[in-house]
Amino acid sequence: MKAAVIGGSGYLGAELLRLLAGHPSLEVVAVQADSSAGGTIAARYPGLAAAYGGTTFGEIDPGAVSHADVVFVAVPSGRSLAIVPELVGGAGCVVDLGADFRLKDPAAYPRWYGFEHSAPELLATAVYGLPERYRAELADARLVAAPGCYVTAAALAIGPLVDAGAVERAGVVVDAASGTSGAGAGASAATHHSRINESFDAYGLLDHRHTPEIEQVTGATVLFTPHHAPMTRGILASCYARASHATSTEEVLALLADAYRDEPFVEVVREPVATRETYAANTARLTARHDPRTGLTLVLCAIDNITKGGAGQALQAANVALGLPETAGLPLVAVTP
Repeated sequence: MKAAVIGGSGYLGAELLRLLAGHPSLEVVAVQADSSAGGTIAARYPGLAAAYGGTTFGEIDPGAVSHADVVFVAVPSGRSLAIVPELVGGAGCVVDLGADFRLKDPAAYPRWYGFEHSAPELLATAVYGLPERYRAELADARLVAAPGCYVTAAALAIGPLVDAGAVERAGVVVDAASGTSGAGAGASAATHHSRINESFDAYGLLDHRHTPEIEQVTGATVLFTPHHAPMTRGILASCYARASHATSTEEVLALLADAYRDEPFVEVVREPVATRETYAANTARLTARHDPRTGLTLVLCAIDNITKGGAGQALQAANVALGLPETAGLPLVAVTP
């Protein structure tokens, strides 16, 4: 099968290219990126040279790749609106890694993303690309909206507890810290090394754009606070919810273990989890505790933000949509140390 990547010069695009290089059924036939058009992939990312040699970035031209079996669109939020409609109906499957087709309510976009949605008819057809929660809907999907990185961690942590009625839907708190790669490859004063190194800060207080997405996927009302952590990759989400009935740590862990029993990329463990345990892998590691003193249940989820939280998850969803083995091309083992 033929695959194309639009926006291949960013971190998510580069991660897609790394993963696709090892995919047994998908062949990359085109890589587009306006900012790097004409340059080689190897010059921008020397670590990809062995797989892509002298392959150059082309200018973004959806029509040129509309014949592909799958097209991954990894451009900044708001820009997919000018690209995806040209691909849907032509390409076998379109996977958008941005936010442009994640929210079902078009009226939410001006508030949370600052733009009017110009293709609301596609929101109804887009399938949310979190296989652990939407696997059945992803089969044969033509348009996939890959989840946000923070949302992936929060949804995997809280979703099963909300589904089971084990926690109250109101007042869920999600505190999550991300590596700086989550901000993308572009230079930013907020993520400059001299500001992030040896520091830890919160941002997007009360208005981070992933908030409505977390609520849409989990069905809970959420207070979400993201943080910058002085690391390149990873997300650690600490999620707190009030238990709806008397419970225990053992019961919560058992509920999570049962929910993810057959999931190849989710591990539920007893010990605390860390981002290093998921580095460059498409895995999520979860643990939980229940505090009878406060009545609160805590679930921790660690993922790699640009693998399971980005490019890896997009490829996982594409595998399901295309009828390929879900684990194809996706690493289960983290880089250690």
